[in-house]
Amino acid sequence: MTPSVPRTRAAAALRMKQIALDNQDRTIRRLRAQLATQRRGLAATKKELEETQVAVEASHKVIAGLTEIGLSLSKKVERMKVKKQQVRANHVECHQKFQARIHEAEDSMKAQHLIIEALVDEKDSLLQTIHGLQEANNAPAPFDGDWEEEPEGEPEEEEIEDIPLGEGEIDDE
Repeated sequence: MTPSVPRTRAAAALRMKQIALDNQDRTIRRLRAQLATQRRGLAATKKELEETQVAVEASHKVIAGLTEIGLSLSKKVERMKVKKQQVRANHVECHQKFQARIHEAEDSMKAQHLIIEALVDEKDSLLQTIHGLQEANNAPAPFDGDWEEEPEGEPEEEEIEDIPLGEGEIDDE
């Protein structure tokens, strides 16, 4: 039995080594599967990162565009405010000019009214003087304040003489 014991021990040791190798092989396959899964996950994460970077760049471009539009609109608003102030100033200036013209016209009308009143007073004074002179001279009043109007109507037509037709003349009637 002695010769079988070493064989058994050697076979058992070999069997143990085979089991260890099988365990290592399973561990390696399991680790390779985990590595492949992690690589796939890493590839997916890398792809998501690239997509996120593209989206971030696009967002930056959009933000830059919107900022540029906002600045442009701000400039336009400022120009419109300046223009509105200019229009308002022009309106005030025109209003003041028109008010000045209105006052000038009113002053002119008042002056004309005063002149008319003075002329009417002078006319009355002259008429009184004329009446006084006429009464002093016992002359008829040439003007009593009423106008005489000529009768309206058609003016009389002058009659045209009938000229007798002489001999040898042609009468077209």
